[in-house]
Amino acid sequence: MAVDFEVMLAADIGGFTRDPLRFVLYAFPWGQGELANFDGPDNWQRDILGLIGEKLKSGASTDDAFKEAIKIAVASGHGIGKSALVAWIILWAMSTCPDTKGVVTANTENQLRTKTWAELAKWHRLCICGHWFDCTATALISKEPGHEKTWRVDSIAWSERNTEAFAGLHNKGRRVLIVFDEASAIPDVIWEVSEGALTDEDTEIVWCAFGNPTRNTGRFRECSGKFRHRWETRKIDSRTAKMTNKEQIAAWVSDFGEDSDFVKVRVRGEFPSAGTAQFIPVELVQCASGRHLDEQTYKHAAKVMALDVARFGGDSSVLTKRQGLYCAPQKIWRSVDLMALVGAVAQEIRDWKPDAVFVDGVGVGAGVVDRLRELGFSVTDAQAGTRAIDAKKYANRRAEMWAGMREWLANGGIPENQELFDDLTGLEYGFTSSGALLLEKKEDMKKRGLSSPDRADSLALTFYAPVASPKVRRQGRARTDYDVLGWR
Repeated sequence: MAVDFEVMLAADIGGFTRDPLRFVLYAFPWGQGELANFDGPDNWQRDILGLIGEKLKSGASTDDAFKEAIKIAVASGHGIGKSALVAWIILWAMSTCPDTKGVVTANTENQLRTKTWAELAKWHRLCICGHWFDCTATALISKEPGHEKTWRVDSIAWSERNTEAFAGLHNKGRRVLIVFDEASAIPDVIWEVSEGALTDEDTEIVWCAFGNPTRNTGRFRECSGKFRHRWETRKIDSRTAKMTNKEQIAAWVSDFGEDSDFVKVRVRGEFPSAGTAQFIPVELVQCASGRHLDEQTYKHAAKVMALDVARFGGDSSVLTKRQGLYCAPQKIWRSVDLMALVGAVAQEIRDWKPDAVFVDGVGVGAGVVDRLRELGFSVTDAQAGTRAIDAKKYANRRAEMWAGMREWLANGGIPENQELFDDLTGLEYGFTSSGALLLEKKEDMKKRGLSSPDRADSLALTFYAPVASPKVRRQGRARTDYDVLGWR
């Protein structure tokens, strides 16, 4: 009699309903093909998978079964393999319980698409029962007829203005899975709405939150604080994980120091000690650094060039070229005379042909502006201390530029550069008596031992004013018109 492989497979998979670790060991071809160099999950991943299994078995063995969700929060350093673990948990949840419903979110839509869901697609392809499901760009869906809406996990970018997706996670008598990736950046309201939705009795509810501990406030931080009685927490040092780049980690520790906030967050998996006045969050810059962008997303946007001119001996003159969401590697000049700087910038303008050029015209920058104009170039004298376009919201144009840059970083891509990273994340902020945003002065940054944020200021200058794209200008619209990709 012929052996029905699918029947045997279903029976085997069914035995892992409350054992995600055994599922992962069984479901993937460890030691073969793409996994030739891997014998299974890393130790920290085994710990998390085993913890979920223990909690499920404990709940199932009591009369009080599953009255509370299984909640696990993992704060970790960089590059430990958390996206792989997220993929395994999703595939286990879907494969071992019919009509499982779940939602996965991350700090940005780009993070979901290019990292979290891309990793799921890879492991879905390798999974022995992957053919049971369709993996689309935004969901993992059962192929079982009639179960397309009841047996699925969806990737949903969070929005504080639209929380319905996180409020509709009811699935009485079955299984609910919630995964927060890069959880530090997910606002409290999404946590609160998700928690309020988990009210079904006799339902397996598994809620996992992963991420670098970039903020020392918020619900992810509170998982190991005032809500520690509700959450199982883990702290993973990148140096203990198998797949991390140990040379890079050693360089970080050497450059920044073992007890620096940078090493605490990126290596040790610990929350930073810095205060909450940081204007641009670390995780926002991390996601933007080296972000791959399809040329189609920016090739029709306006080309904007900006020059931040060095004012003091230790500062640098920095040229930034940005087109829509794309930022090219910056050009740096240190200890160069102004006429040599003008000559170099003039050549950059001739070669790149930008739609707008903003030059920091404060102090010695005024001479650069004047000389470029004498050479026939259309240059805007960008005065960061002048009145903001939206003066009620921003104390000056500098605050407005930086705010535009911060918004842009959510989807824009910047070069991987440690100096730029430090510049973007070092600035602090406050408010005027009227409630307008006010950024820390460069002099005050230097008092804190920080360098002038020349690279970040140069990028911010590209947001000095709206710039019309070439397409807009050809259509004969007003020069103040612009498309979103052309500025933000």
